[in-house]
Amino acid sequence: MRIHAHRPAATSILAGDPMTHPFSTSLNAELPEWLVGELDSHTAPLATHEERMALVNSLAARNFREGNGGPFAAIMVDRSTNLVVSIGVNVVLSSGLSAGHAEFMALSLAQTRLGRWDLGASAEQDLELVVNWRPCIMCYGSLIWSGVKHLVIPGDGPELEQLTGFDEGPAPTDWRAELESRGISVTTGILRDEAIAVYTAYGESNSIVYNARGTGSRI
Repeated sequence: MRIHAHRPAATSILAGDPMTHPFSTSLNAELPEWLVGELDSHTAPLATHEERMALVNSLAARNFREGNGGPFAAIMVDRSTNLVVSIGVNVVLSSGLSAGHAEFMALSLAQTRLGRWDLGASAEQDLELVVNWRPCIMCYGSLIWSGVKHLVIPGDGPELEQLTGFDEGPAPTDWRAELESRGISVTTGILRDEAIAVYTAYGESNSIVYNARGTGSRI
């Protein structure tokens, strides 16, 4: 499945008609069919960070091979119940939208499911975002605005960009302190070697590195 943009039928601007404009008016974000088909298998509690990251790494490894986008996945977990609230994978290529990152999908699907934009507003839930590296600059901002109180990652060094060629953007040098100053805890070092293995496999593949300005490099 893909993120679909609704477009009114017209030839307008490209045809030189100044009176009719085919503006898109909505977006519909959906997970890929292969993941939707297995969601029922992800309803059991995941009690440890290692269990949660193992799921994220496995989804990330499959995602780029399925052609949806980069080797990235994320899940939202309720720490009070250990249940998965939402799952996201990168859908940039399948949707054609640069915002279709795994974190964006996991955050947005959690907000849709719970019916609120502030994922930290409930006294009954304690939500954490588990993702297979430090979020890029776009998802870093999305994490802050979402209200999520916890971030769990394998690592935050240059390995992702070096191994994959992706440009993750100019994250602040004090990115962790900025999160913690806003009440967002950061846990790192969870299954780091496994995450690196996914990026290595991606770098050795013929997958598209979708940097808009051609930046980024592989070892």
